[in-house]
Amino acid sequence: MLFYSFFKTLIGKEVVVELKNDVIITGTLIAVDQMLNIKLNNLKCDATLFPQIQTMTDCFIRGNTIRYVSMAENNIDVQLLHDATLLELNEIKSKQ
Repeated sequence: MLFYSFFKTLIGKEVVVELKNDVIITGTLIAVDQMLNIKLNNLKCDATLFPQIQTMTDCFIRGNTIRYVSMAENNIDVQLLHDATLLELNEIKSKQ
């Protein structure tokens, strides 16, 4: 659930999503679920490569079609991410 929790902190922030079919979409993250499906609005993309996306204002992207998600470095709380990673690791170790 670490990635789900991480992406929930990015709601309302601009992200760049690269899909497995090489489509690159930039937009504002509106929602994310446990399967890492995401919803974006305020979409932007290269109009010469993907003219069909230019008419869309928002979209839903299945998590299994995503190759990468990138975001501005200042949107990432590294200390919080580090602490959450250690906490999850300790929970896994305690279950063994």
